[in-house]
Amino acid sequence: MRLRRRLTAKGPQIEAARDGGWLSLDRVPRLRGLIGDHGADTDGACSMIPLLQLGPRGWQALTAELQQIPLEPLPEGPLILPLGPLSFRDFMLYEQHAINAARGFARRFMPSAYKVARIVEAITRRPFRKFRPHRLWYAQPVYYFGNHLNFLTDGQEIPWPSYTDALDYELELGAVLARPLCDATPQEAEAAIGGFVVLNDLSARDVQLDEMRSGFGPQKSKHFASIMSAELVTADEILPRQNELSGSVSINGRQVAQCSTRNARYSLAEAIAFAAKDERLHPGELFGSGTLPGGCGMENGHWLRSGDQLTLVIEGVGSLSAIIGSKRGKL
Repeated sequence: MRLRRRLTAKGPQIEAARDGGWLSLDRVPRLRGLIGDHGADTDGACSMIPLLQLGPRGWQALTAELQQIPLEPLPEGPLILPLGPLSFRDFMLYEQHAINAARGFARRFMPSAYKVARIVEAITRRPFRKFRPHRLWYAQPVYYFGNHLNFLTDGQEIPWPSYTDALDYELELGAVLARPLCDATPQEAEAAIGGFVVLNDLSARDVQLDEMRSGFGPQKSKHFASIMSAELVTADEILPRQNELSGSVSINGRQVAQCSTRNARYSLAEAIAFAAKDERLHPGELFGSGTLPGGCGMENGHWLRSGDQLTLVIEGVGSLSAIIGSKRGKL
């Protein structure tokens, strides 16, 4: 089931896709009953979490209800975030991304060291040691906490912070938790995922390395904004093929990268289960896969410029597009 949220004169309303169109869920007479039958009691016409808690049987029942309602013109109003995430943890699940990104960083910001590293790689026929992830990454999933309050959605302008000359995009798969977890198995974590979105984890690359070296993780290099697709797809449509999804990045209508969710060291379920170790997780928390290999400018060499039209796509999940704003004047 594909869902999105619109801001109308009556407030936020959720719409579901059907037969090439969209239906407002406030037109479903049995919606409150369906939600109550599946363990939630809030209004699913405007709040996304109860709908994600329906689970496969509930989504099937809601789909049947939607088939009985004729398509009509939708109320006016802009599309907004499908939900305001309760938190945002962003993992790094792909070794190839880490290696590519480190190599790309050196190419742009440390050209002399890059030349030496490439010579070493040519001789050894393996990635330069310092391009590989930290040893902890090979032992457990690693992640950082992003700013969950600064999410944009599809169609909004991306702000260019005054302090960076290297604004970058990152194509990621995002999972929204629908059920609470603590000390969960990967199977339990997977069952608690309610839906998936496309994420763009924006990065100020020329600021990021010094912040990482501080020992406190990314700060101004990440927290100014992230982007989530306006559409959310329920977990039943994505989980069976979550490791076989294709993705792409286009700038000004020209595709600059093809990506895939294949070859993650850890699944999202394994990563979420790790986050739940001796820690309670809550419905509405958002988890990112980390960049799909090739899905950022630091990897593929296609950096952003002011005025660019950026489009990120993940097969079956959706897309998001945004215009890159002008660099803000320094305060």
